[in-house]
Amino acid sequence: MIKELVLKNRSRRRFHEEVIINKETLKELVDLARCSASGANRQPLKYLLSWEKEKSAKIFPNLFWAAALKDWKGPVEGERPSAYIILLGDKEISETFGVDHGIAAQSILLGAVEKGLGGCMLGAINVKGLREALQIPEKYAVLLVIALGQPKEEVVLETVKDNQTNYWRDSQGVHHVPKRPLEEIIIE
Repeated sequence: MIKELVLKNRSRRRFHEEVIINKETLKELVDLARCSASGANRQPLKYLLSWEKEKSAKIFPNLFWAAALKDWKGPVEGERPSAYIILLGDKEISETFGVDHGIAAQSILLGAVEKGLGGCMLGAINVKGLREALQIPEKYAVLLVIALGQPKEEVVLETVKDNQTNYWRDSQGVHHVPKRPLEEIIIE
């Protein structure tokens, strides 16, 4: 059921790095994005896949992880993603990409959850560094990076208290994500 997938689809930032995700799995996930909605059906998105350790090692240092966790610089060796999907906008097709990359990323992440994987959508990217590291042509706008792997952390949802929405980790490393109650977000 879709609700179960949505509830399991949390931003995962620590992974069992030794669990390999292969190229075919990444292609299956991108195929879900390909079949998703696109503004005016322009379909301007392209996808750069990384499942090889060498390529992934070039991506990792160009990402900024979990701004709300001030004392955490990102996953350590052994807890890093096994794969990445970089969402690019082809400027020869369109100069703007609207929300296409958000729709595509959600489709990819729901597909990952269905396969027992987890991921994190990252928009805080050193674009210049990533472009140089992977030799991404200027005709592509770097829009998002999705980090993927076998989840190593527990993520729990809880109700927002005192209007505080920042996520946090407890002393056992459990990641807590406050969500506003349904009654608070529906305006009648």
